[in-house]
Amino acid sequence: MCGICGELRLDGAAPEAAILTRMNEQLVRRGPDDEGVHITGPLGLGHRRLAVIDLSARSHQPMVDEELGLSLVFNGAIYNYRALRAELIDAGYSFFSEGDTEVILKAFHHWGERCVERLQGMFAFAIWSERHQRLFLARDRLGIKPLYYSQTSTWFRFASNSQALLAAGGVDTAIDPVGLHHQLTLHGVIPAPHTILKGVRKLAPGHTMIVDQNGCGEQQQYWHLSATRPAEPKHELEWTQLIHDALRKAVERRLSVADVPVGVLLSGGLDSSLLVGLLAEAGVKDLRTFSIGFEDIADEAGSEFQYSDAVVARFNTRHKKIHIPNSEVLPHLPDAVRNMAEPMVGQDAVAFYLLAERVSKEVKVVQSGQGADEVFGGYFWYPQMAADSGTDLERFRRHYFDRPHSEFCESVTPAYIGEDFTSALVEKCLAKGDADTFLDRVLRFDVTTLIVDDPVKRVDNMTMAWGLEARVPFLDHELVELAMQVPPELKLKSGGKHILKTIARGLVPDAVIDRPKGYFPMPALKYVRGDFLRFMADILNSEACRQRGVFNRRYIDKLLAAPDRYFTKLRGSKLWHMALLELWLQLNVDSVAGTSAPDTNT
Repeated sequence: MCGICGELRLDGAAPEAAILTRMNEQLVRRGPDDEGVHITGPLGLGHRRLAVIDLSARSHQPMVDEELGLSLVFNGAIYNYRALRAELIDAGYSFFSEGDTEVILKAFHHWGERCVERLQGMFAFAIWSERHQRLFLARDRLGIKPLYYSQTSTWFRFASNSQALLAAGGVDTAIDPVGLHHQLTLHGVIPAPHTILKGVRKLAPGHTMIVDQNGCGEQQQYWHLSATRPAEPKHELEWTQLIHDALRKAVERRLSVADVPVGVLLSGGLDSSLLVGLLAEAGVKDLRTFSIGFEDIADEAGSEFQYSDAVVARFNTRHKKIHIPNSEVLPHLPDAVRNMAEPMVGQDAVAFYLLAERVSKEVKVVQSGQGADEVFGGYFWYPQMAADSGTDLERFRRHYFDRPHSEFCESVTPAYIGEDFTSALVEKCLAKGDADTFLDRVLRFDVTTLIVDDPVKRVDNMTMAWGLEARVPFLDHELVELAMQVPPELKLKSGGKHILKTIARGLVPDAVIDRPKGYFPMPALKYVRGDFLRFMADILNSEACRQRGVFNRRYIDKLLAAPDRYFTKLRGSKLWHMALLELWLQLNVDSVAGTSAPDTNT
C-alpha cells in the first residue's frame, strides 16, 4: 500500500526532479517507509512505500526491469500474486523480489494490457514501456485504490491524491460545474472522470488508460458487472452457502497476503462483527480489534460499544476501545479534511481518521466492513425505493438526492446554475442493461459508482493518512459478482442483508444481528451546535468563501440560522455539507494557489 505519482512530458522536455519531489512530499503519509524517484527520457515516476508484502529493499519502487524495458509504480495489494508468480515462472520469467509489485511487471510483459483481468485485489498502477514510449495506467474493478490525473499540452501527470497534482503546479483550480452539482446533490459523490476542480480528473474503476507522447489518453473498460439471475434457479439455502464460502475465501485472502499483523476495525455493526467471527472461524489467534466512540448528542448515541464489547467477549480479541470527546474532535477536523483527496461529507470520515491514528501505532493492516450494505442491500432507502412508483430516476431521486435541482439552484450563485447534471447521470447509469429489476439496477449503480466515491474513498484516505492499509473483503470482486446474481428480495428480507444475518447466526452474538441498523456515528457533525456551529459559521462567513462566490448567501444564512431543521434524505446535515466543501477548498486549493495557476498552454 503506497502513494504513487508521475509525469510524462509531451513537449520533448525532460521531467523535473523538483516537481516529482513536490508530488512525493504530498504522499508521505500514504507511504512512510521508503521513497523513490526514477526518470527515464520523457517519463518521471515517484513513489512512497508502506511496506506490507516483501519488506526487503528488493521491492523498492519505482521498480525498473531493464531487461524487459519496463518501469512501474504501484499502490495496492494483489491477493493472488503467488499463483500468478508461479504461472509466470513456468512461462520462463525469473524474479528478483518476493512481492506482488514485480508480478505486475512480468504479468504486463506476458499478457499485455489484459493482465488486469488476472489480478485479484485492489490496485492503481502505472507502467512505462521504453520500447513503445507509452504509459499504461490501471485501476481496480471497484475503485478501492485512487488514481487522479491532470493534463495540459505540455505534460500529463498522475497521483494517488489531488494534493500531489496541485503541488506540482499548473492545475486549473476553477470549480467544475458538473462536479459541484454532483457534490451538493449526490451525497458528496462525484463520479469519474469529474472532480470538484476543472483541472483534476480521475480514472474510473475497472478501467485502463494509455497515454502516448502525443498526449492521447485512450481509456478502456475491462470489467463489467452483471446483475441478472443465473440460468439455473437457486434456493435460499444454496445462495447462503455460496455467499458464505465466497466471503470466507475473501477474508482469508486478505489475511494471508501480508508479512505484518492484520487487525479489524470493529464498529459493533453486523459487517465488521461478522469479519471477526470469520477470522476466528479460520483459526486466527490473538486477533486485534479496534473500536471508536464519540459523545451523545440529541438523544443520538455516539458509540456502539455495547455491541462491539459483546463481540470482543465472544471471541476474546485483543481489543482497544477509544472514546473521543467533542473537545478533541474539533481541533482534528482541519487535518482530517486536509487529508481528503476530495471533499467528503460522510460523518465517519473524521471518525476513521481519528481511529486510524491510534490503530496505526499497533498494526499496519486492518480489515474493514465497507461494501456490505451496498452489495447485500442494507440501507433503509432500498426498500423505500422498491415500494415507490414512477421511472427509475424518479424513484431513486426521491429517496437519495441531498437536494433536488431546484434547491441546488437556490444554494449556489447564478454562475453555477445550469443543467441538472446529476439526474442525467443517474438516468443514464440506471438505464444500462444486464440488470433484471429496478433494485438490481440500483444496487449495481451503488456498487460500481456511488460506493467508490463515498465509503470506499473515505476509508482509503483516512487510513492511509496514517500509513494504515485497509482491506475490504465485502468488495472482493468475485464475491460481488456472485452477490449481484442473488434476487434483491432475498437481500432485503429481515430488514436488509438477510443472507449475511443468516451466516452470522450462531457465529456472532444475536444482539449484534438483531439490532437496528447503525452507522459509524459522529453526532456533532449531524446536530451542529455550540463550538461546531461557530466553527462552520466562521468558515462560511469567511472572506475566502465570500470571494469565491460559489454559495448563495441567503441559502447559507438560512442554514446557519436553524441547522437542526435542514437534513438530507440520507440524514446528513446540509450545513456541514456546505462548510466541508468550503473548508476543503481553503485547505487544499487556496493554500497552493500560488503554484497552481492554470498552465497557459492548456
